[in-house]
Amino acid sequence: MLFAALFSGLRLILDLIDLRGQEASALQAEVLVLRQQVKVLERQVKRVRWQPSDRLLLALLRERLPRSAWAALLVRPETALGWHRELVRRRWAAYRGRPRVGRPPLTLECRELIQRMAQENPSWGYLRIRGELLKLGQTVSATAIRSVLRRSQIPPAGKRSGLTWKRFLAAHASTLVAADFFTVDTVFLERLCVLFFIHLASRRILWAACTKQPSGEWVTQQARNLFMELGAEPIKIGVLIHDRDRKFAPGLDTVFESEGARVLLTPFLAPKANAHAERWVGSARRELGLDADRQQAPPGGGSGRVRAALQPGASAPLLQAAAAGGSLQARRAWRCQITVAAGRPHP
Repeated sequence: MLFAALFSGLRLILDLIDLRGQEASALQAEVLVLRQQVKVLERQVKRVRWQPSDRLLLALLRERLPRSAWAALLVRPETALGWHRELVRRRWAAYRGRPRVGRPPLTLECRELIQRMAQENPSWGYLRIRGELLKLGQTVSATAIRSVLRRSQIPPAGKRSGLTWKRFLAAHASTLVAADFFTVDTVFLERLCVLFFIHLASRRILWAACTKQPSGEWVTQQARNLFMELGAEPIKIGVLIHDRDRKFAPGLDTVFESEGARVLLTPFLAPKANAHAERWVGSARRELGLDADRQQAPPGGGSGRVRAALQPGASAPLLQAAAAGGSLQARRAWRCQITVAAGRPHP
């Protein structure tokens, strides 16, 4: 193919030199003769078989011909343009066969080792991981380690070693207490506000009370009642979590801080930050039938006595029987639930 292209190019150069010495009339006559020969060949040959050298010359000479002369070609202009695009593609495709220049890619085992080191050691940075790899005989730059961790969506050491909210709750659950309010509409169309404190480690309600008007003095007194209730129990409150509701008076925070506890306020519009309290509210409302769209409580849970005691016309002995059985903690919980549903404020 190369020799054919060189031969065709040499013939073209000789023809151009020969054309310079001819007159214009002779050239026009020769062009007419050649056009006539092309027409004869078109009638006899159905399909012309082009050699690669022919396509090369026609694609190069197409730029020199005016558009009016394209009609005399044996191929359509679109075909000649396609040949030219193919030449350009082959020119740049030749670079694919060249050997790659630069560092060789990391093996799969090395990438997995880098990811494992970063996940199991959150405080290790890129340079520390590089040093540990050198001990194992792996020579990897810090930039390559950063690229591997970025593709794996693993943050750097500063963000990787930070204590998340979930880890904080799991690490300090034994000393964490969450507080929250929820409302209950009684049969007398009165709305009560219920304040409760839940221990995160045991999911236990440490104290609960309800009132029609949750004033600052009442909320502060409930905090004092909580610590009096926990006087004989081995529960050390280190952190109190509650939202930014205005019903949480500053006196409540003062009581907890005086006992050595720290008060944490959840962010705005972030109920998941106090998820333990929010979930208990949902469970209490479902089991007591306080949700209009969830009148049927889930099976189990031991709330049958409470639902029976809350039926219309229930007598006082039935209410007492519902709160009589079980341990001291269970009796306190039943009394609180019955008091909330019956509409009697809790002291």
